[in-house]
Amino acid sequence: MFLEAGQASQVVATQLGANAGRAHKIAERLRANPPRAVVTCARGSSDHAATFAKYLIETRTGVLTSSAALSVSSVYAAPQGLDDVLYLAISQSGKSPDLLSAVQAAKDAGAFTIALVNDVNSPLAALADEVLPLHAGPELSVAATKSYIAALAAIAQLVAAWTQDAELTAALSSLPALLAEAWTLDWTPAVEQLKLARNLYVLGRGVGFGVAQEAALKFKETCGLHAEAFSAAEVLHGPMALVKPGFPALVFAQNDESRESVDAVAKGLAERGADVLLAGAGGSSASLGGAGVLPALAAHPVVEPILMIQSFYRMANALSVARGYDPDSPPHLNKVTETV
Repeated sequence: MFLEAGQASQVVATQLGANAGRAHKIAERLRANPPRAVVTCARGSSDHAATFAKYLIETRTGVLTSSAALSVSSVYAAPQGLDDVLYLAISQSGKSPDLLSAVQAAKDAGAFTIALVNDVNSPLAALADEVLPLHAGPELSVAATKSYIAALAAIAQLVAAWTQDAELTAALSSLPALLAEAWTLDWTPAVEQLKLARNLYVLGRGVGFGVAQEAALKFKETCGLHAEAFSAAEVLHGPMALVKPGFPALVFAQNDESRESVDAVAKGLAERGADVLLAGAGGSSASLGGAGVLPALAAHPVVEPILMIQSFYRMANALSVARGYDPDSPPHLNKVTETV
């Protein structure tokens, strides 16, 4: 896990160059024939990348984006009307039967299907209308790291090309170097604070919510730590009742329109006695009611969550070892999960 996560900067550098032409071609089609909706299709870490895609596509294009319930086609065989819909399937292996069933059903229902997949020789790559390879290379650790970051980068590159967003395109060109820097940031305070934890919340909002979901999964997978991801807004609707003195929370805060509200939630948690760690460029403990602040790089707001999850992966690996786990081989899990 440590070695593979550390390869993310090289992976993204390769991917952005290799996929530029493919992304441009797909973007031209999407502008010429705008989809009436976007449906994402994924499980696990890939589904957390799909959350990132939802917020990015909806805020940048205005096109409604929703996550597919794979069992609708794989178990219930229920027909859907997907004419003029863009269908994004995200997967590391491209082999899960339920995902393949959903993509085939989407094609049969009239959708334009794109696979963001690491294995270009997979059944998913053969099935989709277009393929954006993740170029992550072999990933042997059960816990996805570099392939997740590659999925985020591929989504951002596609949306930047679709919307002809020069600012985002320029920001992506600096992403590989920033990922290398993010990998070196010291999140040791999180290891010390969470070494004996039993439960925690992981919060984010907007394009940062997907990395909060991913971090919560990694806590479960690699650290044996029960973690629940919530939107920084949704946590106020019930889950806040569980927060007591000493309750740990990790908060991701990118510098966009959501930042003020996320900081306010982090401050509110700290004032209730929670042990809060906030990852976000420009944060200070004094302004957050005493919450701890983890180092984060300032960048384009779409890029900042990608950088924060890279720093998180290094910390999660260290925390896993500190808690007595093997981060490469979580119990009861396989690298390729073939659900029906």
